Amino acid sequence: MATMTEPKLISGNANQPLAKAVARRMSMHRGMNVGLVDARVERFNDQEIFVEVYENVRGEDMFIIQPTSNPANDNLMELLIIADALRRSSAARITAVIPYFGYARQDRRTKARTPITAKLVANMIAESGIERVLTMDLHAAQIQGFFDMPVDNLYASPIFALDIMHHFKGGLQDVMVVSPDVGGVARARELAKRIGAPLSIVDKRREKPGEIAEMTVIGNVSGKKCIIVDDICDTAGTLCKAAEVLMEHGATEVHSYITHGVLSGPAVERITNSVMKSLVITDSIEANDSVKNCPNIRIVPTAPMFAQAILNIWNGTSVSSLFEHETLAPIYEGMYSA
Repeated sequence: MATMTEPKLISGNANQPLAKAVARRMSMHRGMNVGLVDARVERFNDQEIFVEVYENVRGEDMFIIQPTSNPANDNLMELLIIADALRRSSAARITAVIPYFGYARQDRRTKARTPITAKLVANMIAESGIERVLTMDLHAAQIQGFFDMPVDNLYASPIFALDIMHHFKGGLQDVMVVSPDVGGVARARELAKRIGAPLSIVDKRREKPGEIAEMTVIGNVSGKKCIIVDDICDTAGTLCKAAEVLMEHGATEVHSYITHGVLSGPAVERITNSVMKSLVITDSIEANDSVKNCPNIRIVPTAPMFAQAILNIWNGTSVSSLFEHETLAPIYEGMYSA
């Protein structure tokens, strides 16, 4: 394989602050300026998306930073059209950096005559000319198998482990990790193992989507500082209800660590009025003003991890080394030092 030049970043409109933060981190690592490729991603009056790349990208190793968050369809089309523009401009390799992979919740047929939209999106990404995908906390691990290309799925739990060990320093013996449903047990168990905490489960029974009929706590949470762990928080109904149930069962505090803060509809209002002491999310989805101004929502950065992952892909070195919080601690500099 021919030697690549410096990695080049390009971004759509989905999360410009994250893209710029990744570029800054890469500049620090490389000891030279790594900026975003100059391009315009605009809409015609009928909302068709138009992309023009102003710089030469022939033979370059390109990384498109674009979560497919709300508006999911617009951001997905931006990603595909940017990829097509780069492919037609003779880029050597195109990697899609998708911090939040939209449509991931439609990963299987739950009823007759329903789509598997995550697989459809995977096919569209492959056809656009993208050769590799870098994402974080896919809703379902099997989505990696929907792609006939390398998919690197990073995990937020090492960052969360660093954050918890910093903010609960001296009181980790009182911490209990809680999965808000049976399906998320593996994710919660992984974080619990990292910080040496016990595990509890909130078992929920749904009558229909968006409504919770009953919640049962499995495990003794009395006198514990409970940390609810999940990958997506959408309307926050389940999360806030789970926090209430845990407090009713004797928890002293409830905190939540959620990777992707979708936070649509009444979510921020619910969280503000909730018994939860804090909600920690990542910046995989750009936060709006109401999220930024919410007193009990805190955002942890993912740019250091994504910057290192991009450099590892470009160098042809291991991405899985970033799965351990011991590896991430130096990357996150003094953020979580004593």
